[in-house]
Amino acid sequence: MKHLVLLLGLLAPTCAFGEVPEPPRPNVVLILTDDLGWQDVACYDIDEPCPYETPNIDKFANQGVMFRQGYSPAPTCAPSRAAILSGKHPARAQKTHVVGGAPPSPYGKGSTLISPWYSGRMPTSEITIAEALKSNGYTTGCVGKWHVAINHRAFPQPKDQGFDFSRMDTGVSKAMKPHRLTGYASKAEDDPFRLDENGFPRDQNTEDALTFLKENHDKPFFLYHATWLVHAPIQSRSEEILKKYCEKMDVPFPVDPQKWEIEGQKNPFYGAMVESLDYYVGRILNYLDTTEDPRWPGHKLAENTYVIFTSDNGGFVKHPGEFITTNKPLDKGKINAKEGGVRVPFIIRGPGIRAGVESDAMVNGLDFYPTILSWTGTAKPKGQHLDGSDLARFLETDLSHPELIVDASGKPRDTMTWHFPNSAAMQSSIRIGGFKLIRNWQPRLLGKPDLELYRLYDDKGGRIDIEESNNLASNMPERAKQMDEALQLRLDEMKASPPYLNPRSPAKPPGSETTPLPRENGRDGDQVWMSFDERGAKVTEAHLIYTDNGGDRYEEWYREPADLGDGRVQATLPPGTTHYVFNLIDENHFLVSHPEMKLESDRSEKYSERAFPGK
Repeated sequence: MKHLVLLLGLLAPTCAFGEVPEPPRPNVVLILTDDLGWQDVACYDIDEPCPYETPNIDKFANQGVMFRQGYSPAPTCAPSRAAILSGKHPARAQKTHVVGGAPPSPYGKGSTLISPWYSGRMPTSEITIAEALKSNGYTTGCVGKWHVAINHRAFPQPKDQGFDFSRMDTGVSKAMKPHRLTGYASKAEDDPFRLDENGFPRDQNTEDALTFLKENHDKPFFLYHATWLVHAPIQSRSEEILKKYCEKMDVPFPVDPQKWEIEGQKNPFYGAMVESLDYYVGRILNYLDTTEDPRWPGHKLAENTYVIFTSDNGGFVKHPGEFITTNKPLDKGKINAKEGGVRVPFIIRGPGIRAGVESDAMVNGLDFYPTILSWTGTAKPKGQHLDGSDLARFLETDLSHPELIVDASGKPRDTMTWHFPNSAAMQSSIRIGGFKLIRNWQPRLLGKPDLELYRLYDDKGGRIDIEESNNLASNMPERAKQMDEALQLRLDEMKASPPYLNPRSPAKPPGSETTPLPRENGRDGDQVWMSFDERGAKVTEAHLIYTDNGGDRYEEWYREPADLGDGRVQATLPPGTTHYVFNLIDENHFLVSHPEMKLESDRSEKYSERAFPGK
């Protein structure tokens, strides 16, 4: 009997006739880096060599498919994160920029435009990919930067939206004190950033990701690992790696902790950050590559784990006093709809995916949700709208058939849209095949030429102008018009909110003298109203902007449509409203607020101090 038990034990990993058992449900690891540009990873080099060393990411690219035309859902952080987690386009979700949840108001005294209201959070009504997978028996973990609420620590948090495990330590990205030329990591045992045997500082963010994997690798898991690197503060806790990049870039060792004024990929702090990110990513991949899969004896975790690597937006070129990196040959960077702001590293490996392949297929972070559903055999949540395409079928092929990536109608997808009516850019854009159109909202609303048209690639996929240096709008007016109309159809379908003209602008845009004039306001129970005079321009839309936590440190405001009548607006206050504001939009796209709100850039007072009291 003893020998029989031993024999059965030896045969357990196999099936009858010596066949290997079918692999269990696959795991998924999604690594979302922060502000990592398309040209910040060595394997993406074109034109000029990248000075940053990324051996682990380069190796990873050779183990799967590297997409040359991978895009983020938005040119800034929070909308991309919310879109990836929910599968919903930022314009549809009314989550188009960071923070949000404030009454629309001009940014500064000289602002010509006003950003529309946009949500301060990803609503809990959204069924995240974590919630979908959890319903299918997956253990889910979120490690690192969340940032889809009005503040990093504000509600909702990962555990409110489907994650079993949540850690948010900033690790090596915690600001160095008193500045970045002091307090480098050492080998001291009590140093929380103590250097390891390879000279890299300990990163708690990476340790948390490894903890999740170690604690849950015996069950199907989904890890959403959102790194804090390479976002500001731009610093290196390793003095040796910083010195290495000074020598490699042939630049002097920094002496001013507040500035770096050499342009291009010449910032040694940033070089050290990129190499450190690569090292930490390598640790995650190495764990998967070397750890036995308890659910599939005789195999490593990597053999049954899909790994996605990408960035939330393009590289951040500079901030006041500091040049960080460059996305050249792409133009611009983070906070802009040009290619430098939205084209990102995009690499996928996993079971059944060919190794060492580069693809020119056009893909987007919105595609992760439906693709992961396919990989894991998880049903699409009832009522959840998904704006991306399922890449699973395409990834199972030899990757020479991008037409297998289809849109909601089942036709090959050749179009992508971005909507960023915020910050200094104020743009919407659309790419159709090899052409890309950018609509600039300020000249659009002022009745001036507003379109930029670029031909990135020819009909065979050959590179023409990925630099977006040759604006063809005046040479190809019909194509520009057709693409602009296609863009508008998509924005209308998603109920995207455009920016508005500022009636207080010192530039006095045409029509500012005919904006509506608020008169009286009143309240009867939960019914509130205001009256106004039209001064030449018809009021076409009205909103109630309200908050239920006026006066709190992080006020969060919401938007509801208001009933518009002849010279009068009426709305019902939602339960718990503490303060409210009326917004009127006229036919010339001016926004009038009643009461008038403070400037967005003014931190000396809260919006609620000017709003009507709700209680």
